[in-house]
Amino acid sequence: MSPPRLSAVPAIPLVPAADNGERGIRVRRAPKLRAVEGGAPSVTARIERARRVLFVTSEMADYIKAGGLGDVAASLPRALRGRSDVRVLIPGYDDVIARAPDLRLVGRVPARAGIPACDIGEATLADGLPVLVLVCPELYQRGGSPYVDGAGQDWSDNAVRFAALSRAAAVIACGSAGLGWQPELLHLNDWPCALAAAYLRWYGSDVPALLTIHNLAYQGLFPVELAEALGVSPEQAESILFHGRLSFLQAGIVHADQVNTVSVSYARQITGPEQGCGLDVLLSGHAASGRLSGIVNGIDNSWDPRTDLHLTEHFDLHRWEGRVANKRRVQRALGLPHGDGPLFAVVSRLVHQKGLDLSCAVAHQIAAAGGQLAIIGDGDPRIAAEVATLSRRFPSSVGVFAGFDEALARKMFAGADFLLMPSRFEPCGLSQMYAQRFGCLPIAHATGGLIDTIEDGVTGLLFDSADADSLRRCVQRAFRTYRLPSLLSAMRRAAMLRPSSWEQAGSHYLNLYDRAMEQRA
Repeated sequence: MSPPRLSAVPAIPLVPAADNGERGIRVRRAPKLRAVEGGAPSVTARIERARRVLFVTSEMADYIKAGGLGDVAASLPRALRGRSDVRVLIPGYDDVIARAPDLRLVGRVPARAGIPACDIGEATLADGLPVLVLVCPELYQRGGSPYVDGAGQDWSDNAVRFAALSRAAAVIACGSAGLGWQPELLHLNDWPCALAAAYLRWYGSDVPALLTIHNLAYQGLFPVELAEALGVSPEQAESILFHGRLSFLQAGIVHADQVNTVSVSYARQITGPEQGCGLDVLLSGHAASGRLSGIVNGIDNSWDPRTDLHLTEHFDLHRWEGRVANKRRVQRALGLPHGDGPLFAVVSRLVHQKGLDLSCAVAHQIAAAGGQLAIIGDGDPRIAAEVATLSRRFPSSVGVFAGFDEALARKMFAGADFLLMPSRFEPCGLSQMYAQRFGCLPIAHATGGLIDTIEDGVTGLLFDSADADSLRRCVQRAFRTYRLPSLLSAMRRAAMLRPSSWEQAGSHYLNLYDRAMEQRA
């Protein structure tokens, strides 16, 4: 059965704009609470000032997930709720409409240039988190993922689809969507939302914006000829041109008050040409002026080996029997025989960034030494074919699950002894933290967030160069560690005890909200 189509609501009358260049958008200043008398505002006053936050995202694990952003969008707003009035804005994809039976239409964003009018629906998740849904069937209610069609090709109208999301966020911030609620800050996530920061400034709004870059490699590049359709004048387009193309991500970087990435090390690395993806000069300028920072992601409390409902058997810091039961279940699921050697896992999208070719290169070494390799993931067909060939070559040592299954993935984290993460670059990474929480030691390339979350020889193993020889040497270290039960147990306990909650990250985001608001005060 196809998801229900929502009927449109009557257009909400809007007062014509004065001189902000956008007909029908009237900028209303979001009311701000005053600081206490006498010097700098108190911590309570600063939190009050940042209380109304619109968290804008193109995916959210409660409804639809294509990558790590979906997990972040499901967890971070919840971690902030006790200290801010956070509401999430997400496009009304088929999956979102189908999973929001209580959705009611509460507002409207008028059409502009080539961007159609959109309704705004509101739903409330089971725990009370409010979600605003941008309803426009012609843009969002279709098959495929948020970004690509069933054949894995980018939707041809992605520029309009995500300009509509960005513009809706800006219109809501301007107080012109008829909601009766106006954010004091926009928290934008990656290129699909980044253009909102530019729309805010072009509309004359002083609402601050924070842009979080989850992966700089994806920038939202589109032909400059689309500018008019997106409601962008030639003069405005100048600030968002990247080698002759419109860059949504550059628009966010240029116009947001603060920019952050999802780890401290990645924030530093993207200011250099090697990982700056052509934006390193712009980003290094932001870093010098205090507008670029890094906050390591967290993981939610469902990742608990004592209670996780997906696990075959539970365990804790002092009783490891449950790990063995999960290991045996994974081996059965992937057609691997039971063995006493270490089980290495790969839980990843099958893409070049994740270094799957390096993991495949060490499979022979793992098999020859008496270990096994379990792989779950989906992605590049060429990499998937290489992985499948590997399992046929080593049927008793390499097991593969093509696609993704949440329950099996969690059992792999809980049952494997080591997790292979030879990523060529990694803005943050969540898999290594999931593995650590379950006592599975990550083996990772020392880059980005992997540096910030893994202490070499304590909570995992790191290697310096993203090449097969470096990974092989690290795998040898893993085998030596496995043969020393006291060391293995100590490292497992250290990994499981490593702080990784969203509450800690949430506090850092609140401070960053304060900084962005102070710039606009």
